[in-house]
Amino acid sequence: MQRRYLLLLAIPLLALLALGALPGLIGGGDVYYVTASETETVDGVPADENVSETIPAANLSTNRFPYITGALADGTSEAYEEGRFGFEEAFTHTPFEEFGELRVREGAATDGDVAYLEENGTVYRLEITDDPDR
Repeated sequence: MQRRYLLLLAIPLLALLALGALPGLIGGGDVYYVTASETETVDGVPADENVSETIPAANLSTNRFPYITGALADGTSEAYEEGRFGFEEAFTHTPFEEFGELRVREGAATDGDVAYLEENGTVYRLEITDDPDR
C-alpha cells in the first residue's frame, strides 16, 4: 500500500522535473543575441531623439540580466534559441524578458527594442538581433 502511494507521488514529481529540464534541450527555433555597440552622445544623452537618459550598468545584476551583461562584456551575448513550439519560453529566461523589464524600470532610456546603457562613461546601444555580428 505504501509503495503505491510513493509511486503516485514519484511519477508526477519526475514528470515535473522533466518538464523543467526538457525545454532547455528542445531547440530548433530562431536564434537571438543581445549586441552592444558604442554610440555617440550629445551632452551625455544618446543622440537618438526618443531617448532622454541612459541606464547605469552598475544597477544591473549579472544573475538577473545575463544576456545584457554578457553583451556589455563581450559585445555579443550568448545565443538564445527559441523553442520550436513556444514551449521553452514558459520555462526559461529570455533576452526579451530582460528588455521588457528595462522598458518598465527605465522607460526613458529605451526606444522600442533598443536600450541605452552607460558603463564607465561610455554609452552603449543594446538591441536584440538574429545576427551576432551586427
